[in-house]
Amino acid sequence: MTERQERDIPDTGRSQIGRLKKRADFLRVAAVRRKWAAPGVLLQVALTPDTGTPGTGAPDTETPSLSSGIRIGFTASRKVGGAVVRNRARRRLRAAVDEVMPHHAKPGHDYVLIARRDTATRDYALLLDDLRLALKRTGAFRDRSADRGES
Repeated sequence: MTERQERDIPDTGRSQIGRLKKRADFLRVAAVRRKWAAPGVLLQVALTPDTGTPGTGAPDTETPSLSSGIRIGFTASRKVGGAVVRNRARRRLRAAVDEVMPHHAKPGHDYVLIARRDTATRDYALLLDDLRLALKRTGAFRDRSADRGES
């Protein structure tokens, strides 16, 4: 891909969104007990820990600090359905995150999105609304227009 082609690709915000992959990170976010359940998604939120000095036992010391960014983890249990349904639910949550989180999620937080039974079949516009509502109810909503000084 040429440099010009790379410039022409719209920025979806993925570069500023990290991923939670370790079980310990998922458990840490759940332990904070800051969550909101909407029909399409259950959202859990916790502040991103500083990685600290390597070797001190701080969480996730192998990766650089993302405390100024957003980290997101996705999960779908077997209650959601079979493997095909769970994968579809996770794909829909990832797509919703790509649209909503870069504009409305507060940086410096870790987010865990848990798929619910309706996630795979819920209307996509309603799923986006569910995610925005969950961000507001957990206190992690950031209005991008307010950041730019617009009214």
